[in-house]
Amino acid sequence: MALDLEVIARKAEGGSDYPPLLFVHGSCHAAWCWDEHFLPYFSERGFDAYALSLRGHGGSATPRSLRWTSIASYVADVEQVAADLPHEPVVIGHSLGGFVVQKYLERHETPGAVLVAPAARRGRGRGAIRLVRRAPGLSTRLLLTLEPRTLFSTPELCRRLLFSPATSEETVNRCAERIGRESFRAWLEMLAVRLDARRIGSTPILILGADGDRLISGDALRATATDYGADLTMVPDMAHDMMLEDNWQEAAGAMFDWLSRTLSPA
Repeated sequence: MALDLEVIARKAEGGSDYPPLLFVHGSCHAAWCWDEHFLPYFSERGFDAYALSLRGHGGSATPRSLRWTSIASYVADVEQVAADLPHEPVVIGHSLGGFVVQKYLERHETPGAVLVAPAARRGRGRGAIRLVRRAPGLSTRLLLTLEPRTLFSTPELCRRLLFSPATSEETVNRCAERIGRESFRAWLEMLAVRLDARRIGSTPILILGADGDRLISGDALRATATDYGADLTMVPDMAHDMMLEDNWQEAAGAMFDWLSRTLSPA
């Protein structure tokens, strides 16, 4: 049964000759994180751009407890929204959403995919260990509460884990106010669920990383790019939430350049 999922659409004026873009948010975010900058940016450049809120996020319904929602359920949400679009979309996922997109690509051929600071194919356990070492108190609270939102529950924590030091207080506070709940099961599955590079097929992939990311290391992204034969672009002076940083245009421009080179207009 189809779920009532929030989808924000920004269509190109006069129509688009390119495949639509479908944006998938990361942990504790929702469709709003793409609509602040990226959806208008790409619609103004000739793309029909859509962002969904995964079940239990933003304005999307969920049939059961969000805490125990699986990655497979999130993939089903992407499949539902993609099936309603006029053409197979380019799928774009950030962080946890990047992991969801990788699972989606195991079952679907798409015109292209962009993984933005994605949960990496390899080394996810090392990433968890690095987080525990950097923030042992927060990690303990996460395990006691089974609530990933704990990691981003204040503006100070959002700045520490999601944004570069130069990001304005206004930007950080606006993000912190909108941080929502997340599935603890999905977080566990990011550490345990196997990603099979052999099942991705021939989909062109861009991996977009940030030099100042405190959650996803450049080494992990380089390993993922090697596994998929993907293009890799590391954006300087940015951190994990590239789509919300004050200099978001740098990340959007790198993505637009790759899409323009990779996609063929109808």
